[in-house]
Amino acid sequence: MTVSALDLASLLCSRLCHDMLSPVGALSNGLELLADEKDPEMRQRCFELLEQSAKASADKLKFFRLAFGAAGGFGEQVPVNEARPLVDALVGANGRVAVNWMFGVDSLPKPAVKTLLNLALIGLDALVRGGTLDVGAEVRDGVTEIVVRAAGQRIAFDPAIGQALEGALPTSELSSRTAPAAMVHQLAAAVGGGVQVHIASDSLVLGAVLPSA
Repeated sequence: MTVSALDLASLLCSRLCHDMLSPVGALSNGLELLADEKDPEMRQRCFELLEQSAKASADKLKFFRLAFGAAGGFGEQVPVNEARPLVDALVGANGRVAVNWMFGVDSLPKPAVKTLLNLALIGLDALVRGGTLDVGAEVRDGVTEIVVRAAGQRIAFDPAIGQALEGALPTSELSSRTAPAAMVHQLAAAVGGGVQVHIASDSLVLGAVLPSA
């Protein structure tokens, strides 16, 4: 699979817009309701909904800024404590998912952090009925190893995403849904690393090995 930087950027933008549509739309609807509502109790409820939608929008933007974008510049080390709250915030809106963290380092190279965030996003999307999301990373002998495990009663995982992670998805079949996986593959390939996928009825394990560039 070879996809141009322009095409991949376009697909990632489409994914970002798709994920932002719901909270931003809720903000718009809430403002319309607030403009017509006179009851104090209902107005207070509208304010609460607006606050929730604004927070969800900000959380998603912060996540995608680092996961898809160039937050912090290129080629820098990123403290893991900057990446962890981004995932926790996304999960925070879903009371059915619990996140467990296992870090053996205080910071990771930027490509590794972007890989970790996107694998966590893929794992979270797979937990349609809730469950646990385990995220771990360590560096050994100059090689970063990342593992994300999603476990729950039902795992919804599009095989095309697995193909994109492994670089086997034809470019003609790429979409905004598979673009994050395609980016992970390119990040790993750029440093001579690789990505592995293991799917079972109640779990999804995603792993990445990224040698130092």
